[in-house]
Amino acid sequence: MAWRDSRRNRSRLLLFISSIILGIAALVATFSFGYNSQQDINAQARMLVGADLVIESNRMPAAPVKSMLDSLGDDRSEERVFASMVYFLNSQSSRLVQVRALQGDYPYYGSLVTTPAGAGRSFLSGRQALVSKTLMMQYNARIGDSIKIGDLHFAISGVLNKAPGRNEISTTVAPPVYIPLRYLKEMDVQKRGSRIGYNFYYKYDSSEKVENILTALKPRFELDGLEYETVESRKKSTGRAFDDFNQFLTLISFIALLLGCIGVASSIHIYVREKVTSIAILRCLGVSSSQAFLIYLIQVTGIGLIGSILGALTGTLVQRLLPVILKDFLPIETTTTLSWPAIGQGIALGLLISLLFALLPLVGIRKVSPLHALRIPVEGKKQRPDPVKGMVYLLLAGLVTIFAHWQMHSWPKAIVFTSGVAGALLLLAGVALLLMWVLRRFFPTSWNYLWRQGFSNLYRPNNQTIILMITIGLGASFIGTLYFIQGMLIERVNISGRGSQPNMVLFDIQTSQKDAVVAMTRKFGLPVLQKVPIVTMRIESINGKTAVQALGDTTRAFRRRAYESELRVTYRDSLLNTEKILAGSMGAPVREPGDLVRISLEDGYAKWLHVKIGDSIVFNVQGMPVVTVVGSIRDVDWRHLQTNFRIVFPTGVLEDAPQFYVVVTRVPSAETSGLFQRSVVNNFPNVSIIDLGLVLSVLDDVLDKIAFVIRFMAAFSIVTGLIVLIASVLISKYQRIQETVLLRTLGASRRQILVITALEYFFLGTLASATGLLLSIAASMALAKYNFDSSIRVNWLPLVTIFSSLTLLIILIGLINSREILNKAPLEILRNET
Repeated sequence: MAWRDSRRNRSRLLLFISSIILGIAALVATFSFGYNSQQDINAQARMLVGADLVIESNRMPAAPVKSMLDSLGDDRSEERVFASMVYFLNSQSSRLVQVRALQGDYPYYGSLVTTPAGAGRSFLSGRQALVSKTLMMQYNARIGDSIKIGDLHFAISGVLNKAPGRNEISTTVAPPVYIPLRYLKEMDVQKRGSRIGYNFYYKYDSSEKVENILTALKPRFELDGLEYETVESRKKSTGRAFDDFNQFLTLISFIALLLGCIGVASSIHIYVREKVTSIAILRCLGVSSSQAFLIYLIQVTGIGLIGSILGALTGTLVQRLLPVILKDFLPIETTTTLSWPAIGQGIALGLLISLLFALLPLVGIRKVSPLHALRIPVEGKKQRPDPVKGMVYLLLAGLVTIFAHWQMHSWPKAIVFTSGVAGALLLLAGVALLLMWVLRRFFPTSWNYLWRQGFSNLYRPNNQTIILMITIGLGASFIGTLYFIQGMLIERVNISGRGSQPNMVLFDIQTSQKDAVVAMTRKFGLPVLQKVPIVTMRIESINGKTAVQALGDTTRAFRRRAYESELRVTYRDSLLNTEKILAGSMGAPVREPGDLVRISLEDGYAKWLHVKIGDSIVFNVQGMPVVTVVGSIRDVDWRHLQTNFRIVFPTGVLEDAPQFYVVVTRVPSAETSGLFQRSVVNNFPNVSIIDLGLVLSVLDDVLDKIAFVIRFMAAFSIVTGLIVLIASVLISKYQRIQETVLLRTLGASRRQILVITALEYFFLGTLASATGLLLSIAASMALAKYNFDSSIRVNWLPLVTIFSSLTLLIILIGLINSREILNKAPLEILRNET
């Protein structure tokens, strides 16, 4: 019976199927990507690390530690990593880069992917360098050109395309340059205060040796402040990063599926209302209410199954695009093999959730009486709440929450996600209901007939107001939120480059170079906006507890890295314009050796250390203990390019300590910036420069790539919304046939009917788009405040563009939908309906 009944309505059932295909496709694609990426991580973990064991330190290991490190491994390599300026002689341009000075056969697994292919090994044989592909393209450099780092020139022997564990984004932000380690001393770039990473790579003949070494030496690594990484730890960390990314993609895909299922529920609702007479006749012929219910449940189950299978097939094709789209973010080579678990999960989830959404209108079939075949049901008649429908709502909420928990691994986050989705749907549905109530209550009876007819269609029987408000509103809110968040992220950085704000920082300036660098800055006509001393130190103890004592203290939170990290602090007695005191007061200058040293801590850092006003901290200032107390807590605006610090000492304490300086200035143009940087690099090779203009361009490029990925996944939701919109409007054609025929029979012209239709969809489009965009503004403001600690600046021109485009699209679909009816004679339609 289900098969027979579907024969006249299969074209309409295909519209139901189309609503969920893209949602399932997006889910299957992300599920497949997750499964394949995990397999690829397991297969390529050694190549991600490049060694069996990596030990890292942020300071030069002491002699006993170095002796221990030299005794490890069956083969070993060393690397020094630091920031420095590189000068391209061919283009006479300079750029801050990450220099990686390498010695040994690292990587032991995988390779430095270069052009030409052998350059990854041959560059170690002489004074040669591997230069990142990003830098080669940016400065139009060629193999054989020379670069200058510090006091030495290096010939470019190859282009670095990829290094172990690094992706395209990381090389864009911090482009690497590889050189042989043995030339490091001659370069004269290692000065006091220079931040250098010390990496040691080891290869073992068997993995068991690695585990035995870690078991024996792990306590010593912690005591000496050494970080370590193995193939297994990289598997876990990379897997977690992929899980986080995959969660994000999956939740966006799930929203697309939810949106499609809303369309299914709406379509089934209209479909069932049309079938009431048929169901009543079946009841008259002896069919029970449960049998009638099962007839249409079978149809809907078939729809969900077919749509899920088609979506899964589409998803297997989409997953082949994901590695291409995400290649800039991936440190591994991803495969696109067919993932049967992903396909099975996608089909099962699609069938289950579409069936639950369809049950909402289907449960009403149980209450269709045989008398419906003889009586015309009264629209708007109040009915008692159906407990079965309430159970379906609970099942839906439970399923969405369980799915969100499966992805987020957190019940609070899952509940927030479900509440957010439900809140958006309820808000849009509430606006639609409010609109219908207002129209009934304050109907403009004095308006032109065509306008009155268009208005009344928004609340008359068989209206599509609620479903179209939801689909259009969610699509508009999705587009608007993506636009606002991307703009806010760019705005957070661009704000630093406006007006007279600093846009260039020179750092690692030694005390003996300070006056000469300042003089050169002024010679170029540039202002010296800040000249800040920086002293390096470490924390010796907090409230009397050293690192060793704190390890055994179970009564409070312990931050091991607080004792290991090298700190860079400054000294002054006043606040900057980016700071404000939250508690306490800035420390007074120290005039006598016995005076109390009151330091100021940045609020976030104080919370991280678990300290408050009056707590004691002892610092090791390059061998000299300095006892301090926390005198104030500051709030710091980190968005501005200037010297902000987590710790500020008062004057009179650190003036005689070994230190280096930072100079902050502002350059008026790219030409002046290039000339000034060239002069600094030539005269002070150890001095590094941050050019905000370059930072902004790099960040803009990175944000564009991230935004493209988000837009690609969001497109599934947006296109699904459009499909649901089109399906809803097309289905409404069947509901509007009789009233259109009656209007034509009563003498309405084609033009009048088109105007009525256009006005109805104009009202719907404008209200739904406006509601969705207002929702996007609210959502963006909430995200900016609670997730990014920022604010949103509303740019109305793009919003007007989105608003106008959606409204015109809705009107166009409605008009096209009406043409088929208008092109036929009323008698022909009446006969077919009969």
